Amino acid sequence: MGGAEVPPGPTTPLLIACALGIERFALRTGRRGGEPGPGPVSIIRSGMGPRAAESAVRQALGRPGAGGTAVIASGFCAGLEPGMHPGDLVVAEETRDAGGTTACTGTGLLVDALVRAVPGRTVHTGPLTGSGHVVRGTERAGLRAAGAVAVDMESAATLRTAVRTGPRPVAAVRVVVDAPEHELVRIGTVRSGISAFRVLRAVLPAFHEWHRSLLLPRR
Repeated sequence: MGGAEVPPGPTTPLLIACALGIERFALRTGRRGGEPGPGPVSIIRSGMGPRAAESAVRQALGRPGAGGTAVIASGFCAGLEPGMHPGDLVVAEETRDAGGTTACTGTGLLVDALVRAVPGRTVHTGPLTGSGHVVRGTERAGLRAAGAVAVDMESAATLRTAVRTGPRPVAAVRVVVDAPEHELVRIGTVRSGISAFRVLRAVLPAFHEWHRSLLLPRR
């Protein structure tokens, strides 16, 4: 399954889904630079875990006028690659979990837009895997061995539900809040969280740019 070949409409809405109140607060109060996209933008808090994400996204996309809505899953994640740092960005090429794999739309466009929106921050790309619980230690190593660059609890469920409700562009952008050398249980947790929060506040212009790009002819 996937959302990579979806023709946009002339006024495509954008839905940004995150799990936590602090993530929604960052996205809603962050930098608003750049022109808005071709349609209205909504930021919803789904709650934690894949089931909550599925329910919230299904409800949001079932409302009148939501047909064709572009969807971005965003918020924080755990990085899996050695050398990752809190505040690094992850742009999914695909999301995957036990329910399947969902291809993402316009990964390269999002990477370029994020480099402009958050200069100096490293942007990683690759598979973003989903989990129904917080992943630590050897389990993280196993996910990395399977090719994933990061893990979170909602992105895979969000995008899978989005494309099952109808054809639409989908993407996932996450900010690393902990990584193999910077786990949350260690000293420096607060500083790591603040760094990730500041980056998340800066990403919205890149989301607008991706949203606008959906109207451009595909090559």
